[in-house]
Amino acid sequence: MKKVFAQRDADATSFSEGVSEGARRATGEAPSEKTASNAEVVAVASRRRFVTSYRQRIVREADACNTPGAIGALLRREGLYSSHLSNWRAEVAAADVAAVEAKPRGPKPSEAKATDRRLAAQEQEIAKLRKKLNRAEQIIDVQKKLCDLLGLPTAGDVS
Repeated sequence: MKKVFAQRDADATSFSEGVSEGARRATGEAPSEKTASNAEVVAVASRRRFVTSYRQRIVREADACNTPGAIGALLRREGLYSSHLSNWRAEVAAADVAAVEAKPRGPKPSEAKATDRRLAAQEQEIAKLRKKLNRAEQIIDVQKKLCDLLGLPTAGDVS
């Protein structure tokens, strides 16, 4: 029995030597412990980013799901969370609304021109109100003179 185990161990040793020898011949260098320890990959956490076209495709696929559990299967298949889907639906809806809204055409109005227009409109309104005030004062003067001619009491005499 010992002989069988000894033979098997000898075969395993020669096999491992042959593999390392083949690896040495293939690369031209002997494998060392330094390269083996440097081969370890360190995981660096990074946030996943999704392209807009991918988001829109997933939202369309989710909206097309009509059987129970189909949306869950879609999310599992794509490795997504339900919060992704709800946020993306809101983004797609906002983008659709923004695309439909009417945008003013032509060059953007400058603030200086808008201020000048507002100032000119206010000056016109002031001139119009002054003209009305002058007319009202003339009417009041005429009424006072008429009261004096007819001998009627005026607002100043009543007190």
